[in-house]
Amino acid sequence: MRRISRITVAGAATASLALALSACGGTSTEGSSDSKGDKGLAIAYDVGGKGDQSFNDAAYAGLEQAKKEFKYETADIEPTEGETDADKQQRLESLAKQGYNPVVGVGYAYASAVKGAAEKFPDTTFGIVDDATIEADNVADLVFSEEEASYLAGVAAAKSTETKTVGFVGGVNIPLIHKFRAGFEQGVKDTDPSVKVISQFLTQTADEGGFSSPHMGKTAAEGQIERKADVVYAAAGLSGQGVIEAAAANEVWAIGVDSDQYQQEALAKYKDSILTSAMKDVAKAVYNLAKSVEDGKPETGIVRGDLKTGEVSLSNSNPKFADNAELQEAITAAKEKITSGEIKVKSS
Repeated sequence: MRRISRITVAGAATASLALALSACGGTSTEGSSDSKGDKGLAIAYDVGGKGDQSFNDAAYAGLEQAKKEFKYETADIEPTEGETDADKQQRLESLAKQGYNPVVGVGYAYASAVKGAAEKFPDTTFGIVDDATIEADNVADLVFSEEEASYLAGVAAAKSTETKTVGFVGGVNIPLIHKFRAGFEQGVKDTDPSVKVISQFLTQTADEGGFSSPHMGKTAAEGQIERKADVVYAAAGLSGQGVIEAAAANEVWAIGVDSDQYQQEALAKYKDSILTSAMKDVAKAVYNLAKSVEDGKPETGIVRGDLKTGEVSLSNSNPKFADNAELQEAITAAKEKITSGEIKVKSS
C-alpha cells in the first residue's frame, strides 16, 4: 500500500530538485528518500509549462484525477529555460528517488532523459508522452494518432470556410507536428479540393520558442488572415493562444488543439471564435498509467490513443459547431470511414 498524503508538490525550487520542491499553498522540503512506491504520480512539464491551456494542462488534469481518486502525494514540475537532457534526467531521477511512481515526462523532448532514468530506476514505472522510441520493461510510450483528429479538423475547416482559404500554424518543424499538418490538409482536400491550405511552422526547433510564444502565433495567423484565410488551425502549444487571439480580432474561426480550448478559462474572451478543438486525451493517458501502477499491472511499451479508442476527437462545446447538422454529418461520416479503415490518414 502507498503511504497516503494530501500534499501536492507543484514545482521545483532548483533545476536539480535535489533539496526542495515548491508546494501548492506553501513550501515543502523533501529529503532524498530512497523509499519506493510510497508516493504517487509525478509529471515533468514540456516547454510552455503549466498554464499553456493545451498539452501540459491536459497532463495536469490527469494528475489531478489520479490524486483525487487515489488520495496520494503527487508532483508536477516546471521546465527551466535552456535546460539540457542531463537536467531533465536529473529531474526525473530525483522524483523516482523520492518514491514517486509513475514518473512521466510530458513531451518528446524527454526521450533521452526517460531512457536514462528508467535504466537507473528499474523498479519505477516511467511514462513519456508523444514519443515511441523507448523500449524498456518499465517505460510506457504514451502516443496518439493526432493526424486522425486533425483530419476531422480539416473537414470542419473545409465545411466552414467562406473564402475557400484556411490556415495551419505549426509550432515547430518536427515529425510530431507534421502529423497534425498532414491530417488537416488531407481532411480539407478530401472534403473540398478547391479549398486552399496555407501552412507554416513558427520555428525549426523548440528552443527558438515555437511552442511557447503567443506573439509568434499571432503574427503568423495575422499573415494567413491577410491572405484570406477565414479558418486557422494551430498545433503550437502556448503559441496557439496568439493564433486564437488573432482569429478573434479579425472575426474568423480558430481551431484549437490538444485540450478543449473553448472551455479554457484563460481563453474565455475568445471562445466565440473557437469553432472546435482537435483533442488528444493526454489526461486520460496519464491517469490510466497511474491507475495501472496503482492496480499493480503497470502499462509498458507503446500505448496508443486514436479515434477508435476515443482518445483523439473533436470537441463539441461551441453550440455553433455542435448544432450545425450538415457539419456534424460530414464529421461523423469521416470518422466512421477512418475507424473502419476506408480512409487512411497520412501522418507526413
